[in-house]
Amino acid sequence: MKTINFFLVFFIVASGVFYFYFKTRQFRTSYVFPIRKKMFASKAGSFLGGLLFFFGINQLILFQGVATYLISGIFIIFGAYIIYFNTKATKHYKQFVDEETRLNEN
Repeated sequence: MKTINFFLVFFIVASGVFYFYFKTRQFRTSYVFPIRKKMFASKAGSFLGGLLFFFGINQLILFQGVATYLISGIFIIFGAYIIYFNTKATKHYKQFVDEETRLNEN
């Protein structure tokens, strides 16, 4: 049980770190590259969804009770939806990044 909790806490912290990394990349990207900014925003959103997902699973393991099951279920479902939506958005924007770079080479 401690091993599972250790891995879940590791994934929660890693998701938070990657969220802040890609959010920083989004803010530091020049206004000339709007598609790249959107791609970084969707990557950050994916990791934020991962943070919610792993937090919900961690709470299910640590605590028992009806309220815990309801709130954890909401976190897990909402986190999985955010991961799915933002992963699709990242794939969509990624195909246009090279073209955007080529157009703005001046």
